[in-house]
Amino acid sequence: MNKGQALWDRAKSVIPGGNMLLSKRPEMHLPDIWPAYFSRAAGVTVWDLEDRAFTDMSLMSVGTNTLGYGHPSVDAAVRGVIDAGNMSTLNAPEEVALAERLVALHPWAEMARFARSGGEANAIAIRIARAASGRDGVAICGYHGWHDWYLAANLGDAAGLDGHLLPGLDPAGVPRDLAGSVFPFAYNDLEALKSLVTDQKIGVIKMEVSRSADPAPGFLQAVRDIADAHGIVLIFDECTSGFRQAFGGLHKIYGVDPDMAVFGKALGNGYAITAVIGRRAVMDAAQSTFISSTFWTERIGPVAALATLDAMEDCRSWEVITETGREITRRWQDLAASHGLTIRTRGLPALTGFDIPGARGPIYKTLITQEMLKAGYLAGTSVYVCTEHRPDVVDRYFEALDPVFALIAECEDGRDPEALLDGPVCHSGFSRLA
Repeated sequence: MNKGQALWDRAKSVIPGGNMLLSKRPEMHLPDIWPAYFSRAAGVTVWDLEDRAFTDMSLMSVGTNTLGYGHPSVDAAVRGVIDAGNMSTLNAPEEVALAERLVALHPWAEMARFARSGGEANAIAIRIARAASGRDGVAICGYHGWHDWYLAANLGDAAGLDGHLLPGLDPAGVPRDLAGSVFPFAYNDLEALKSLVTDQKIGVIKMEVSRSADPAPGFLQAVRDIADAHGIVLIFDECTSGFRQAFGGLHKIYGVDPDMAVFGKALGNGYAITAVIGRRAVMDAAQSTFISSTFWTERIGPVAALATLDAMEDCRSWEVITETGREITRRWQDLAASHGLTIRTRGLPALTGFDIPGARGPIYKTLITQEMLKAGYLAGTSVYVCTEHRPDVVDRYFEALDPVFALIAECEDGRDPEALLDGPVCHSGFSRLA
């Protein structure tokens, strides 16, 4: 047992679930073997507790580090905060500068609020939007966090969120009185949304701009039109998609403006900062309710975000990671074809992934993770691309992946893949990372 797994066993005895984020649980990757903990990280390299170096061709801290780990200018800005002081009785001036910067990037928006995690930013957006619309009903499409308002979709219908990336989720602890307040609709299913608006008292439409597929022609504009016609607040959740394919929100590419947008993950390159931006007429409703938290006023988050935005703009990171992601996707397809394998690719270019269809899919994912770990990679079937995934890094990754695909081809020809595993098959249940 490696040091990481030993510590993970200790963690599960004192922390429910072992950690704070489902996506980082070792069982989601390689049960009993995954290193679990890191000692340091730089660029695209992560060192575990035994100082073994691994190239991260996986989730890059679940999408937070589009500039790579330890970006010099971002870290320098944060060190300046540590020297000058992170918290005081007075406010951090950088939050004003960040609000102005985000509004300037999104001319339809006029105001911003900040938090430190995506779930709470989405909860803030829902609170404001409900206050602004005067109606409780929310139509949702996508994954929007862990708070009660969202998990209420599974009250009375345990399968309510099955098509929204959290299959089988039990809403234990969510007040039963919230049943009938949140209504899922499928992406690109305009008729389902129209039915919800007709049948329910919908005051808010909250959706991801794009998930695993592109919007159908006219879909986003039609959603905008429905919201306008019924006085509904339209929120685009760009916690994951923001700053990956455009300098700002993905919605800028499609030319459809929401009433509010939520940003997170990439905004601080690993430092905690999330944002809710919106039209003044909607955002002013925050003053009619209570939304307030001490640590939303700390200084590191906005300083890191401002430095990250500067660094992104300097290297045009969204163009770099989009092109790299497309190259990785193409090479997966070519490598699979060369071994006679069928794969399905998915996701935004900079959040690319693949799966091997069939019942053996989870087994193959586990086998890939296992063999790539032996080769010095944190890797599975998804790559969250960063600017440090340079061509030589990608080339070496595919050199290591080639024999693994060859092994899978042998299994497709009759070899038992489970006999090749050194431990259990990885868990599933969070489809974005499957």
